[in-house]
Amino acid sequence: MIVILLGPPGAGKGTQAARIMARYGLVHLSTGEMLRAAVAAGTEVGRKARKFMDAGKLVTDEIVIDIIADRIEADDCRNGFLLDGFPRTVGQAEALDKLLKNKNLKLDVVIEMEVDDDSLVDRITGRHTCAVCNQSYHDTHLKPQNAGVCDSCGSTNFNRRSDDNHETVISRLATYHAQTAPLLPYYSKHGVLRTVNGMADIDDVAVQINDVLSVL
Repeated sequence: MIVILLGPPGAGKGTQAARIMARYGLVHLSTGEMLRAAVAAGTEVGRKARKFMDAGKLVTDEIVIDIIADRIEADDCRNGFLLDGFPRTVGQAEALDKLLKNKNLKLDVVIEMEVDDDSLVDRITGRHTCAVCNQSYHDTHLKPQNAGVCDSCGSTNFNRRSDDNHETVISRLATYHAQTAPLLPYYSKHGVLRTVNGMADIDDVAVQINDVLSVL
């Protein structure tokens, strides 16, 4: 089974990817991790990627596709894999289609985690974690029982990601809508797009996704 998760930053793709992996035995392929692994291993494509990375440039789509091509040959991908964060553009989607066709593989489904932008901004900008045990909280929706004190470990130290601010989140959403959202009609045209309500409770989203995957 080959699955792609689509959705803007903060939609919860990482959380749902972990659940899909556990339930269906799929390998979660992160382009960032694959790039770093290829560079560290000193493979041919890894050496090409390193030249771009050392120069502070974005790695080309061709190199990313080559890294994916190498990675999916590994034994752990026999049962399938899950892509999250790739493709990001229609051009990348077309290149991925060509790669899969050349390897006699088929993309089974693209799952869009549909979210409301305003609600998503609130979700992201309000989140923070305990600096000691990493327990998650939210300014509005998931406050500690005692203000300023972690429910799990009693710490009074909390962390908030530097990029979880209103301006940065709005910018990331704009980039998603400009570059990645065009994938929705692309995959709809190919008959593989399915949409779930990404604003639902985490467990409810997981149920929706399982309903999609269980009929494949």
